[in-house]
Amino acid sequence: MKQIVLSHFQIEPLLAARRAGRPSASVSLDLELTTTDVTLEDNGVCFPDGQSLTWQDLETIHASERGCFVIEGNTLHKIQFFSEQTNQLYSLMPTKQTPTMLISGIPMHRVKGTDPHADTLEKIKTIAPITGCVLDTATGLGYTAIQAAQTAEHVTTIELDPAALEVARLNPWSQSLFENPKIIQVIGDSFEEIEKLSASTFARIIHDPPMFNLAGDLYSGEFYHHLFRVLQPGGRLFHYIGDLASKSGRVVTKGVVRRLREAGFERVSLRPAAFGVIAFK
Repeated sequence: MKQIVLSHFQIEPLLAARRAGRPSASVSLDLELTTTDVTLEDNGVCFPDGQSLTWQDLETIHASERGCFVIEGNTLHKIQFFSEQTNQLYSLMPTKQTPTMLISGIPMHRVKGTDPHADTLEKIKTIAPITGCVLDTATGLGYTAIQAAQTAEHVTTIELDPAALEVARLNPWSQSLFENPKIIQVIGDSFEEIEKLSASTFARIIHDPPMFNLAGDLYSGEFYHHLFRVLQPGGRLFHYIGDLASKSGRVVTKGVVRRLREAGFERVSLRPAAFGVIAFK
């Protein structure tokens, strides 16, 4: 059986079953990918793999609205890693469906009025069909790479911080990132790694960088020139920015559009539903 990962969303049905005096309950042990029957006892809950948690442990999970926990050796471990490289804390945050990653408390996906899976599909849709070779400039939890790999020839995905990948390894929704042979992982700074990539390699590029104030070089004209260089003629780029209608979003978008055009991109247009812009070569 795969590792057990739980959040407060999975604990509520267990507590409800206990209050109702039921001997078992159906619950997801992989953050809503599947459901499994577990046994309820006086001391706690017994899982199919032989592990168990006390009711006190379950209450601890239930009280953590922004945390996910992996169960190892009948013990809770919160999914979070501190990076000495970037001096930031990476953790997995649950939603009602697909979890997101927090970097020093900031969600890396849209969660208001949507969820990370729907957010990913919205980005992918802007440059569909996804064919040929794809570049994903920021791995994170790997959702973009996983989705793109369903139809792409292969996907090259770049991640700056190994701590982010440690979170992804414990996220049930990210497992294809490590199992799909069509996904090629690169660890390094996208600003530096893109210089190593050959010209006209990719049919599609998904550029989903951190916020401008955290990674300004990934919004620079120099980086956009490299994106243009590695994109094939006729290729398409999606560039995530954030809420285009916000005050900061309007300012950043104006600069992004100008620099993309200066780099050689054509038909640069806004995609507000995906919080970004698209461009063609």
